[in-house]
Amino acid sequence: MGSRRPPPETIAAVATPAGRGGIGVVRISGADLSAIVESLLGAAPAARTATLATFRGAGGEPLDQGIALYFPAPASYTGENVLELHGHGGPAVLGLLLGRCLDLGARIAEPGEFTRRAFLNGKLDLAQAEAVADLIDAATATAARAAARSLTGAFSQEIHAAVDGLIELRGFTEAVLDFPEEDIEFMRTADAAGKLADLRERVAAIIARARQGSLLREGLDVVLIGQPNVGKSSLLNQLVGEDVAIVTPVPGTTRDAIRSRIEISGIPLHVIDTAGLRPTADAVEKIGIERTWASIARADLALIITDAREPRHAGDATIIGRLPEGLPRIVVRNKIDLLGIDARRPSDEDDAEVWLSAKTGAGLELLREAILSAAGARDAMEGVFLARERHLRALDSAAAHLAAADEQLAAPPPALELFAEELRAAQQALGTITGEFSADDLLGEIFTRFCIGK
Repeated sequence: MGSRRPPPETIAAVATPAGRGGIGVVRISGADLSAIVESLLGAAPAARTATLATFRGAGGEPLDQGIALYFPAPASYTGENVLELHGHGGPAVLGLLLGRCLDLGARIAEPGEFTRRAFLNGKLDLAQAEAVADLIDAATATAARAAARSLTGAFSQEIHAAVDGLIELRGFTEAVLDFPEEDIEFMRTADAAGKLADLRERVAAIIARARQGSLLREGLDVVLIGQPNVGKSSLLNQLVGEDVAIVTPVPGTTRDAIRSRIEISGIPLHVIDTAGLRPTADAVEKIGIERTWASIARADLALIITDAREPRHAGDATIIGRLPEGLPRIVVRNKIDLLGIDARRPSDEDDAEVWLSAKTGAGLELLREAILSAAGARDAMEGVFLARERHLRALDSAAAHLAAADEQLAAPPPALELFAEELRAAQQALGTITGEFSADDLLGEIFTRFCIGK
């Protein structure tokens, strides 16, 4: 992508987390760092070479001693001249170093400003820039690997390949529009329909991988619901691996939602244990039940816990009947230990039912598999992209425009002007992912969510 002119100011920030540590890093980026380099170090260190140096104050007094790294433009993270001072990680000494940089003309960097400059200078595209923040924020090893793939350009390469196909097809179409007397035969010879089918298939494959990757980033809200005393809290404790919920034989023990975080095959799950659903005159229990239904409305997946000894209980049917339409659900038949039967996951139930024991843990692995299936993560998560919601919206928009283009091409006779317009709109939608088409307000929203110093 083309280079864009960044803001002229020199920026500086502490690039390591707040608090005490063995090493702390102050990062400076700008068009001209000569005054800062000379005052702090005396002379510029060799490019891209770790150099032992004493960092000095206004009067020449030592502030710290550490490693200086100098990256001359354009071969740096931001595309500008970059100086990194790797010193001791105490807040006081880092404050002194940063304050000295500010005295010498730098200003405090805004959140994400280093990466924003990298994007503006063509060092990263927008999808790669977002992957920087996703890699920092990754909550699981699988998510970190997915973010690293996006950072190295795997996601962007797939988008660029689709855009290249669109450009080729648009070229054929524009040529036809220039010579309308040959339009039908020209489009047939160019195999426009075949190229469009290949593009739609490519975009659909990207969407599938991106949707799986979004699970790694956002996780799933999984709500445990059911009648009182069916074992919801016991199941939560089994899933979490510790006693986070109180378990007693008294119905209605759980009065409020209990949230816990677990991980299954790299996918973060936010599991919510809720109050048992039943008619009640207890004012406090009523509030808990209202909160249960509120949690259900926000959930991505419902685990409906039932007593295996009463698999056709009318109360369970009432709860299932009230669930939001389209909410994925798994019926969990708990307490098989009291029946003396084995855990199972009936294959004829479309992965929607699991028989287990929350007391003994039997069948827990079957439930984990069912949760992954309900989440659409049947396949391994390797190779997915850590997509954001805006990426998914852009991909869905591109797919919709390609579908509309297919309709225009198939019309008798083909509406080539409308076909060309749908192709253009699809290309623009894909371009927003990598930043080829981006508004300033979008960039502001993206980069202000970064940490300072990155």
